[in-house]
Amino acid sequence: MPPIERSPLHEMHAASGAVFSERGAVLLVSSYGDRAAEYDAALDGAGLVDLAERGVLAVSGPKRLAFLHGMVSNDVGGRGPGEGCRAALMTAKGGLRFLLRVLVEEDVVRVETDADRLPQLLQDLELYRVAAPVKFALEPAAVLGLLGLRAAEVLKGQGIEPPGLPEDHRRTPLAGREVVVARAGDLPGGGFVVHTTPDHAETAWTALRDAGARPVGRDALDARRVEDLRPWYGFDITEDNLLHETGLLGELHSSTKGCYVGQEVVARLEARGGHVNKALRRLRLSAPAVRGATVLADEKEVGRVTTAAVSPRYGPMALAFVHRNHLAAGTGLVVAGAAATVIDGFDQE
Repeated sequence: MPPIERSPLHEMHAASGAVFSERGAVLLVSSYGDRAAEYDAALDGAGLVDLAERGVLAVSGPKRLAFLHGMVSNDVGGRGPGEGCRAALMTAKGGLRFLLRVLVEEDVVRVETDADRLPQLLQDLELYRVAAPVKFALEPAAVLGLLGLRAAEVLKGQGIEPPGLPEDHRRTPLAGREVVVARAGDLPGGGFVVHTTPDHAETAWTALRDAGARPVGRDALDARRVEDLRPWYGFDITEDNLLHETGLLGELHSSTKGCYVGQEVVARLEARGGHVNKALRRLRLSAPAVRGATVLADEKEVGRVTTAAVSPRYGPMALAFVHRNHLAAGTGLVVAGAAATVIDGFDQE
């Protein structure tokens, strides 16, 4: 087993009374002690999250845009400095190998993904690079998340104009150091990420907290992710999944771009109406469940829970991949011996 990594902010979190849990190879904050208040901040206020599991790869060279455009599922080649997108890097069979945030700058492209998978990403890109004039460099990075209806106000309070469209970004001063602030489509409610260096992470965190953001742990964040149908790689999505199964096709895929790795699988599914054997769904639960719990219909296994949460507003809930015969809203299922229902959204019931 690989050693468990700790955030550069671990000691600061611990001093704040944080409760931790292992998620993958990283020790992350579950809660700071008041899950309801953290949830409220992530929804209606400004919530601040330590995304210690994220890392950054810098891609440079004169053909960097063309190279990445030919690798990933979304349109990278058409982006200018300050623009970006989220994209998938797939296997030839369409398996989701990486989910990426791609941020185009003047002389470099910053690629954010799970830190523990950056060496694998680097290996994959080197494999396809051949003789292309492209270079890759792992950047020392700390990634912070800011979400909630007042998240933009917190940035403005620090003199930062919030980027508007998903994955738009800018370099800007924050607490005495230049950082990258990007609109983050993978955060609930369309929040922001801040890229800084590990040695500046505590200073940046403190500045955002003092500007009105409340630290939020993963228990509250998971509830918001379920509510907004925001699956994350490693926790919800793995290489065993196809893009059509995740509900993210419209966000991570361009139907007008040319060839990329895995395109044939995506195109074939599109030609067949996008029908897959399973798909991600929200479930309303009658009792709390755990990640990995079996989903049953008529006493037969039809899926598994990928994220389980308890929302102060809606109660027990989950994300789960469910068999195609049980995807319709209102379908009754059983999770961990308790009743569950497939729903389109919690405000649509």
